[in-house]
Amino acid sequence: MSEMTQTMGYELYQGNSFGVLPEEFEDNSVHAIVTDPPYGVVEFETANVEKMREGTGGVWRIPPELDGNKRKPLPRFTTLTADDKDKLRNFFETFGEAVERVLRPGGHVFLATTQLLMHEVSKQLDAAGLERRDVLVRETKTLRGGDRPKGAHDHPEYQNVSSMPRVYWEPWLLYRKPFDGRLDDNLSEWQTGGLRRESDDRPFTDLLGNGKTPKEETEIVKDAHPGDEEERVAHPNLKPQKLMRELCHAALPLREGTILDPFMGSGSTVAAAHALGYDAVGIELDETFYQMAEEAIPELTKVPTEIEQRDDVTAHRTESQSLSDFS
Repeated sequence: MSEMTQTMGYELYQGNSFGVLPEEFEDNSVHAIVTDPPYGVVEFETANVEKMREGTGGVWRIPPELDGNKRKPLPRFTTLTADDKDKLRNFFETFGEAVERVLRPGGHVFLATTQLLMHEVSKQLDAAGLERRDVLVRETKTLRGGDRPKGAHDHPEYQNVSSMPRVYWEPWLLYRKPFDGRLDDNLSEWQTGGLRRESDDRPFTDLLGNGKTPKEETEIVKDAHPGDEEERVAHPNLKPQKLMRELCHAALPLREGTILDPFMGSGSTVAAAHALGYDAVGIELDETFYQMAEEAIPELTKVPTEIEQRDDVTAHRTESQSLSDFS
């Protein structure tokens, strides 16, 4: 059973993606998928989400405050057990099969992941029949890695030892549903198969230098939290609008179609697509995150970035607005 909110330009479902997709989506009905999934799976189980919200940790690392600023919690994937990794494999096997069915031939999947688990996710998408196209690199300084040995921070011989590298980039897997024949024929029939160029002179590239999420966007999502003042925190995996709009822009090569985010969180993908004048669908299981998305998406859509200033985006948004006036 799911709840649905429909607004001009996007639809939101509150429910389990693996239930909503077979109930609501026909075969070959979605043009692209842009999502940041629960790639450790266990960190978004109910018990661990509650621990994260209460600040008690669990699989989540709760960073200390720095200069009075409360930093976002981070999932600790190095703590995953063999059973946790089996859950991850089963989850992405189901995900791969579900999205392979609903994607149009040539439709792309943009999937945020992590260096430690990227290979596990990739295996399941391969098995589902999707074809790997690239790994996109988002330049961003994170708090992962770079720590001295746990329990021996002050050991004189270990002062210059780190347990693993400090992470300065985030991988996004890029997959595509296979299609028969030539790309131009597939574009004509399905409007998919390629990636939209950034401009006439520059193609879409696999280096995404989009940095951290601006404070303005974090505050928008925090303010959208349905809880009391002391409960209000932003989604722990909130991605910046500049990044998400870049990905959504690339995802629809002919500026036609629907972008799906089956793990919507607080709505950054849907907001990005809507800001570009594209149709979008978001699905979210967690009721709190779903309510945050309902409130945050209209506000995130208003955030200005350089992406919507591109000539093709400006033209498309003007055309879309003109059509919506008479719909």
